[in-house]
Amino acid sequence: MTIVQLEYLLAVDTHRHFATAAEHCFVTQPTLSMQLQKLEEELGVQLFDRSRVPVRPTEIGKEIIAQARIVVSESKKIKELVQNQKQELSGELRIGVIPTLAPYLMPLFITGFLERHPNVKVIVQELLTDEIVEKLNHELLDVGLLVTPLEYKTIKELPLFYEAFMVYVNPRHPLAKQKEINPAELQMDDLWVLNEGHCFRSQVLNICNRGGKMGGSENQNFDYRSGSLETLKRIVETQHGLTLLPELSVLEMPEEKKKLVRPFSEPQPLREVSLVVHKSFLKKKLIEALQKEIIASVPASIANREGKQVIGVN
Repeated sequence: MTIVQLEYLLAVDTHRHFATAAEHCFVTQPTLSMQLQKLEEELGVQLFDRSRVPVRPTEIGKEIIAQARIVVSESKKIKELVQNQKQELSGELRIGVIPTLAPYLMPLFITGFLERHPNVKVIVQELLTDEIVEKLNHELLDVGLLVTPLEYKTIKELPLFYEAFMVYVNPRHPLAKQKEINPAELQMDDLWVLNEGHCFRSQVLNICNRGGKMGGSENQNFDYRSGSLETLKRIVETQHGLTLLPELSVLEMPEEKKKLVRPFSEPQPLREVSLVVHKSFLKKKLIEALQKEIIASVPASIANREGKQVIGVN
């Protein structure tokens, strides 16, 4: 049994396809298949049910794969020990970031991080929370930028900052006359929200459940489902109603648009933004450098709100 064979085993489990797994391991499919067959012969068990498409691990295969992840992860720590002795950080850092953070947070820190660490190659994917967690568990990402707290036993959360939810309201809406808004004043029939699957949607609904009212739709002829906060803003501006925005999205907004923004009354609902890693994560120094850069890039008022009115993700 070799580390390479275990890496091939994990690749097939991740991609559930031998050809795709071989491509990601930079070997031919016959090479990968032969090595897995040798591993099965040595262990005396069948690891995958090849009669199914996509392939699935057998019951004993699942147990062996779980142990293989531990072995491969521990073996990678040897290389990391050597890397940590070097003065300059280098290598590849794969980051997953949710869509309601990416356009507002990434520009704040990415330039400074790359300038300070020119030998680091940063690869960013914009994904939903569940997709990021799955890729962390399969070692396809090194770190995620998510909203927490989450309820995943395999995940470690490193809180970064706390940003407030803001109300973006059509100028003709009655709430536009107020300087601040109480969550109990929100009516669900006025509210534009993101598609299901976005943690921001869940948090918005949680805020409304603390006092929001249900009612009939103001416009039965227009039902728009969006995965973009920017699209929801345009709908509010041109149609009716209101939507909720994260505080970072308001910072660089033109002054004319800021006139449509209203804060919530105290205690303001906040969301906790964290770096999220697998509990057996590698590249510790790179991730620590990323954590330091992000915290330094956001306004101090956002970073120093720990323990206040944090809204749950679920």
